[in-house]
Amino acid sequence: MKTLTKLFFTLLFTIVTISRVAAQSEVLGAWKSTNGATTSLMLVTPAYFSITVYDTAGFKSTLGGTWSGSSDNTGITTIEFNSADPSQVGKQLEATVDFEGDQLVTALNGNKTTWTRVDNGNSEMSGVWQITGRETNGTMSAMKPGDRKTIKILTGTKFQWIAMNTKTGEFFGTGGGSYTFTNGVYTENIEFFSRDNSRVGASLSFKGSVSGDKWDHSGKSSKGDPIHEEWTRR
Repeated sequence: MKTLTKLFFTLLFTIVTISRVAAQSEVLGAWKSTNGATTSLMLVTPAYFSITVYDTAGFKSTLGGTWSGSSDNTGITTIEFNSADPSQVGKQLEATVDFEGDQLVTALNGNKTTWTRVDNGNSEMSGVWQITGRETNGTMSAMKPGDRKTIKILTGTKFQWIAMNTKTGEFFGTGGGSYTFTNGVYTENIEFFSRDNSRVGASLSFKGSVSGDKWDHSGKSSKGDPIHEEWTRR
């Protein structure tokens, strides 16, 4: 009897675990919502998300952070950046997720949004990357982990970088859009840029190589300055 009971709870745990993993994997990738000329873009990786709002006039706002889901379509998010309300940084917010046909419906912080899938997040680059090294005077210098950081979120076709301070709540800038990574060439096509809307529509190409959780990245910045960086997958 004890053996049967043990097997039952083991099976139950397995089913719940599989359901939780399936529920989480369904939401991974890039999602878009439009309201007139305004676009909202949501990027979701296994443990991190971002939501950005912009229109033809420029960048409006962005927020994001870590998340964990469950099999009952609810989840907890911990905000790491919020350009419109820095006081939310560090706070936990409950979110609900549901599917209506091919669309995803979320409710976060009292805001309900219906999303259409852009991609499923399937790419060797998918995930969250943090800059951990930058070349200065010919030498790659390590960047110590701290409260102030720059990350990139990548799904199957979309990217976003964010510069922030997770202790003070300061937001320093963001940009994003679509990307390709083919034959060692990483190309970004800019769709929003908080610091300079005139950069929207531009494309930037870099040399790139990925080895495990390390990404070597070199080329020229949006200002034309030479850069050579190392990013590490979080």
